[in-house]
Amino acid sequence: MTTVEKVPAELLVDFDVYDAALAHPVDTMQEKIAELAAKGPIVYSTAHGGHWIVTHYQEIYDILTDAETFSSYPNNLVTPADFGRFIPLELDPPDHTSYRHALQPLFSPQRMKKLADDIRVQVNELIDAFAPKGEAEFVSAFAHELPARVFLSLMDWPLSDAPMFTEVTDTILFGKPGGTKEESDQAMMMAAMTVAGYFNNVIAERRANPGEDATSALIHTEVELSDGTRLLNDEELFRMFFLLLMGGLHTVQGSLAWMIAHLSKNPEQRAALIADPELTPKAVEEILRIEAAVIPGRRATRDVEIGGVRIAKDDQLILTLCSANRDAEQFTDPGVLDINRSPNRHLSFGAGVHRCLGSHLGRIELKIALEELHRRIPDYALVDRDPPVFHSTQVRGCARMPITFTPEK
Repeated sequence: MTTVEKVPAELLVDFDVYDAALAHPVDTMQEKIAELAAKGPIVYSTAHGGHWIVTHYQEIYDILTDAETFSSYPNNLVTPADFGRFIPLELDPPDHTSYRHALQPLFSPQRMKKLADDIRVQVNELIDAFAPKGEAEFVSAFAHELPARVFLSLMDWPLSDAPMFTEVTDTILFGKPGGTKEESDQAMMMAAMTVAGYFNNVIAERRANPGEDATSALIHTEVELSDGTRLLNDEELFRMFFLLLMGGLHTVQGSLAWMIAHLSKNPEQRAALIADPELTPKAVEEILRIEAAVIPGRRATRDVEIGGVRIAKDDQLILTLCSANRDAEQFTDPGVLDINRSPNRHLSFGAGVHRCLGSHLGRIELKIALEELHRRIPDYALVDRDPPVFHSTQVRGCARMPITFTPEK
């Protein structure tokens, strides 16, 4: 008997996280997942070969913190191109631990402090380009470009390459806009080859001519792995770089857009933030809570019961962090934006051994962006006749967001 035949009828749902219709209007995804959560902590969808959808906070937390029972591979229901396993995201301990340890120096407190200064410069350079105009398409002008620049700063690569990275990552995630599946697959593969060529050139150049930069340090650091202590090979470095690139770009892009959307709809809270910038870190946490970008995947390594449901070995699961963060058993008035919320134990960065390595950097980006936007264009507003365009996959986000504001003189 297959898994779907064993699932109680009341837990079978017609839900596909990749359905484009979930993105419009903006609250559709949250409303649909709330309907799933009302059925129980875990339901079953027949989409993509069949998988469980985990919706409640406690069950999601328990799964995230049990890497032995719930493997992080595969992390996606649909892999956009054949990159192999993303390192270290789709590896389990002990190798996951070793790879993650190798990446840790990239995110050291000293590096974060230096990057914070760089990020503020980049934020203001981007705002400079549109602040005098009184209007902007926020995603292309700011939210898409900023995380690409931050990724390049993190890796000590040329900032001039940011436009190329923003273009290819969009293509890898979404294919060719309006194209057929075949055209999108071809566009994805070409974009992947562009990224691969870039990474291979960087690796070869800094392997031959190491400097004091972060990439050189990673390339020349020995790592203790299951097959011995050694330097990372080109393929391992490629998969690490690709994860750092994709993991940082669209998650931050989405959070920056949601920041604008939610604060536009909550003018009193925005006014409080402008009056007291010291509230900004708490506001960032609340934005992260109310609209978690990532819906990670897990695979059961053994038969297990959780949330009153029997999960079979090798069954696939997705974890809707956005619903965990709106679980009424964990958060008071969970659908309400509250920049003073405390405590705020959201799961937007995950939990357990796979908790987001770049969480601190993401927080820094969002904090500085919010500070500078409120300093320079504090009266931003959405455009009613041209509303934002969001997208829904396992990385939720925003593709387009026109805004208006008082021009900066």
